[in-house]
Amino acid sequence: MTLLNQFDLDEYIEFIESESFAGQTLADFVADTQRVYLADNRPWVIGYSGGKDSSAVMTLVYFALLGLSQKDRHKPIYVVASDTLVETPMVVDHVDNSLDMIAKGAKRDGLPITTHKVMPKTNDTFWANLLGKGYPAPTRSFRWCTERMKIDPVSTFIRDKVSQHDEVIVVLGSRSQESASRAQVIKKHKIDGSDLAVHTTLANAFIYTPIDTWSVDDVWKILRLCHLQTEQTPYGIKNKWHDKYDLEWENPWGGKNLVLWNLYKDSSGQGECPLVIDETTPSCGNSRFGCWTCTVVTKDRAMESLIQNGEQWMEPLLKYRNILARSTSPKLKKKYRNHIRRDGRLAFKTVREDKERVLTDDYTTGPYLLKYRKLAVRLLLRMQKQMNDQGHKIELITVPELHAVRHEWLNDPNEPDWDDSLPTIVYEELGLKLDWTIDDTNQFSQAEGELLNELAPQHGVSAQMIKKLIDLETSMSGLTRRTGIFNKIGRLIQQDWESAEEIIANNLEIRQNQMQKSNEVKTLEQELEQINKLLNSEGIH
Repeated sequence: MTLLNQFDLDEYIEFIESESFAGQTLADFVADTQRVYLADNRPWVIGYSGGKDSSAVMTLVYFALLGLSQKDRHKPIYVVASDTLVETPMVVDHVDNSLDMIAKGAKRDGLPITTHKVMPKTNDTFWANLLGKGYPAPTRSFRWCTERMKIDPVSTFIRDKVSQHDEVIVVLGSRSQESASRAQVIKKHKIDGSDLAVHTTLANAFIYTPIDTWSVDDVWKILRLCHLQTEQTPYGIKNKWHDKYDLEWENPWGGKNLVLWNLYKDSSGQGECPLVIDETTPSCGNSRFGCWTCTVVTKDRAMESLIQNGEQWMEPLLKYRNILARSTSPKLKKKYRNHIRRDGRLAFKTVREDKERVLTDDYTTGPYLLKYRKLAVRLLLRMQKQMNDQGHKIELITVPELHAVRHEWLNDPNEPDWDDSLPTIVYEELGLKLDWTIDDTNQFSQAEGELLNELAPQHGVSAQMIKKLIDLETSMSGLTRRTGIFNKIGRLIQQDWESAEEIIANNLEIRQNQMQKSNEVKTLEQELEQINKLLNSEGIH
């Protein structure tokens, strides 16, 4: 017997039995969900983003479980939300509160539901890669963030459940109307005669999309945030959703949808970021439930709309995001980014000429220069402090991430940070003296770095190369750890340490020499061919 208030239970039952969804009653969808749940012992993993679609599928599943007897609630349901650590701050609070309410409601009602939050590993977070390693802000052609920050944490969670239960069913709020490409992928992998589809990448995981046929109106209806009325129009009778919202309606687990509505209102059709489980999931750019740092889209209209609707305190985040987006501009790349890639080489671009790929004098840029990464960290921490001083409890970058950034700077392949700048930046911006590990530092300081910067050019060598050679020697001190040191020294010396102009000039000279040799070879081959023809004509073989 559920512990819900009898009045609420009666209201839910009336709603379930009377409301129509996608041409059926909601009771039909509840019954279908119960049937799939009872069909086997495979536990469910519900992908929950806090947005309208995932909230709708969560409500449907909750209704289905409430309608089962205690003995039939025989398998666990894991509600999992993904936090990239750069989610829109308002959404973070909403998701955390929702997970808490779902957990408490499930415990109250005796439902086998538990809530979980997954995050990327510290060295895979947005800031560890962008500020630490200098990865450029994500673009459509280089969307490095999705796999590291979203797919991997969720996949790890699902694999863990597969290892415990052999097989699992992943329940998603995907709808065909919301993402045609996603619907096609699920349909392609649908199991004949079953409500399930095979997961595209995870073995022993299956996909269930119970609201696949629903319209956006159906989604809002189950959340009771819209009211359908029939009205007479010049063209006949028409059903129309009116601005009449039941904001007093509580979710079956408790809590009202006022926050959810405030996040979506005046959104101009902007949606949510679904639980990302593979590469077929659509981009979250422009989404109310995506990352505030997302630069995959040209403009973040979702954040702009939130600011216009009263959340002006988020304006610094938008400006910071726009700075990151501008840094990916072809005109600015060479200003903000190193000409050397993280592998130590300058990579020339190629073009197709006569069906062959030919090197050009242009090159692809590498990571952000360290001086700009330092500035970006300083601005991020300054924003965090200002927002906290204004009463917004926000951690834009976590302490573990700061340690990861520092480690990357100290061991940067192109610009090792001998100044060990990050502790100073953190103290100057936040007034914090964190427990920085001594082991991460090297024995050289800013003074030695400045001396190398002065002396190296006098001897025609790169100061950065000398620093890396010294770092290598320090890291391999001790006879037992020196295996392969000469190979490593050789690789360091062979890297491109010169300026882009010098490398391009050297490359041009090399290519001219290669072209001259190639022409000489061609001339020789032509002469040999003529001699062979002459010999053949004389009958000499």
